Amino acid sequence: MTSACVTPPESTGYIGSVSRFVDCRLEIFDTSAFSALTAPGSTLSILLTGLLTIFVALIGYNLLIGRGLGLRGSTLAIVKVGVVLTLAMNWAAYRTLIYDVVIEAPGQVFSEIGRPSGLQGSDGTLLQRLDFADQGLQQLAIIGAGQPNFAQAQNLPPPPIVGFNALALGGSRILFLITALIGIIGVRVVAGLMLAIGPFLITSLLFENTRSLFEGWIRILAGALLAAIGVSVTLGLELTMLEPWLSDVLARRAIGESLPSAPTELFVTAIFFSLIVMGSAHASMKLAAAFRLARFRPIREQRRLETPRAEASLAASQGLRDQPQIANLSRAVLTANVIASMQQRETAGSHSIADSRMPSRSYSRPDTEAASKPHGAASTGRAFPRRAKMHPTASSGRRDRIA
Repeated sequence: MTSACVTPPESTGYIGSVSRFVDCRLEIFDTSAFSALTAPGSTLSILLTGLLTIFVALIGYNLLIGRGLGLRGSTLAIVKVGVVLTLAMNWAAYRTLIYDVVIEAPGQVFSEIGRPSGLQGSDGTLLQRLDFADQGLQQLAIIGAGQPNFAQAQNLPPPPIVGFNALALGGSRILFLITALIGIIGVRVVAGLMLAIGPFLITSLLFENTRSLFEGWIRILAGALLAAIGVSVTLGLELTMLEPWLSDVLARRAIGESLPSAPTELFVTAIFFSLIVMGSAHASMKLAAAFRLARFRPIREQRRLETPRAEASLAASQGLRDQPQIANLSRAVLTANVIASMQQRETAGSHSIADSRMPSRSYSRPDTEAASKPHGAASTGRAFPRRAKMHPTASSGRRDRIA
């Protein structure tokens, strides 16, 4: 497999040869990495076995303590396990759903959006056209801009530095090559590295605390995909403007015409599109950073709802459902109200027994006023006090007669 990735001869073009060589090596690297990670006894296999054991153990623990997942939670758990096992251990599924999307989708999208507008390179010849433009820049740097005649020299501003024309022509070619290589190959290398370690990061989808690693991995892949599209569109626009300009300049230089302003124009154009390529890559990364997975916490939701449900059931059993302030009462106040209600029922029962034994005696219930008050209005132990009855004694009678 290594012999298949031989660097083509220089005559085929520097940008195309380097790009094809890097693509070939990265494809071999990603394929070999996935095969090694999914082999029996590999680090990924041991890690995935341990994570699945912990995942199932946590589900069993929640079932033992009465916190089941429910229909929604069970479905999500099954889906997560299926996704992890399918993508992390099956190369066919991984390549179809992730690898081919990240590697092949940018070129297809660039062709679909570039052909209707006639964008250069959208027909699959972007690398070839970049090499042709590089060869034109090389020829222009060799022949130079020519010496201006007397009339042209009178209208030209002085150069910033001595030998600026040669520096601008050579620097423009260097900027053009760096922009193309970083835009095409740099994005491809980042995507290839993320695809190689993808099975490790897919396993982080099992747990909520590690799911951010999976989200970050998806963001980087999405950013690389969008950046590849943006770089291709930017380079296509540069070729659309640069190819006719280079053809005209080389044709005029071939007949001996001097073009003293060509180096400055070319240098500014190269800097301009280099900044656009970096800006499009940065914008793509920022856009991909907005990706978020939906938050699903079925177990935590049950925990949050457990306390309000218990308070509501306690309030309903004591007849406090109609009180508007029940939601704001603490457990201590609810317990005090229950004790007060029990004391009220005991007092009412003792009074009814006394009335049945002494029917001729009129008895006024002292707790009528307290019973009419809400339970939260009086503190526990003070709502229904006992009233002492004064009994006359012999000594008090003698004191009354003496007085």
